[in-house]
Amino acid sequence: MSLSKKIDKDYIEAYKAKATVKVAVLRHLKTAIKNRLVDAQCDSLSDDEVLELITKQVKQRKDSFEQYTSAGRDDLAKIEAEELTALEQYMPRQLSDDELSEIVDQFIVEVGAVDARDMGKVMGAVLAAYKGQVDGKKASNLVKSKLVS
Repeated sequence: MSLSKKIDKDYIEAYKAKATVKVAVLRHLKTAIKNRLVDAQCDSLSDDEVLELITKQVKQRKDSFEQYTSAGRDDLAKIEAEELTALEQYMPRQLSDDELSEIVDQFIVEVGAVDARDMGKVMGAVLAAYKGQVDGKKASNLVKSKLVS
């Protein structure tokens, strides 16, 4: 089952179960998918394209959560956390720090990177190979620290 069909199915189930937070999140996600379909003028999106939209939504929720927490708005932070939990069900498993470190080491050798100027090559390879499983900011910091030292 494709990711967009799973989202549609889960939306219907959440609607019937009256899970308001999940319904709102999935409705927003379905709208983003529909907008991308209209922009691309096609009938369906690949799972990678849907995953890209979900990743964007997750990033927005994380940023909002951090801003609400720092502003002392725990009520809004709680809502963002619930929405984030609902969205993360559709994300692939995130790599642990140890796994990411091993992968970065592997790609540094594979690409032949020797200094910070080669960071783009390593990042491109890591993000392409592990799309959706790697936090770009975390990977960037790790690659930078390994290439500088």
